[in-house]
Amino acid sequence: MQTASIEAQLRTRAFARVLGPYIATFTTIYAIRLGEGMEVIDELFSSPALVMMLGTFMFLGGLIIIAGHRSWRGPLAIAISLFGWFVALRGVALIATPDAMQSGVDATLDSSGATLAARLFFAALAIMGLLLAYAGWFTKPKAPQPAEA
Repeated sequence: MQTASIEAQLRTRAFARVLGPYIATFTTIYAIRLGEGMEVIDELFSSPALVMMLGTFMFLGGLIIIAGHRSWRGPLAIAISLFGWFVALRGVALIATPDAMQSGVDATLDSSGATLAARLFFAALAIMGLLLAYAGWFTKPKAPQPAEA
């Protein structure tokens, strides 16, 4: 398999430097404070304008990642690209089906098993964020391998 160009690897690492600490920080906070979320969620979904703005910004942020990072070579690049798609699709879902999103969040917070699963999911994302941060800040790009004839 051919290695991504140096430019693509540098772009991947730049995204990892920003997204890694962001993902690690906020998913850790979400995992810890998940039980307190009902008040915040009720407040959020009581304002359709706020839900629309959140969905719009999530969609925009996801599109920025998708457009700015087009590399799918290597685990680091794949993680960043998938995160961009995940954020964009969640933003669209929040705009298009806010009631379904609220029902999903409510069902998760009402079930202790689902809440535990959500905490484990956020913990896994936090670990991914730490790995992205490490790769973005402390690894060097690999020299591209020439294409075989």
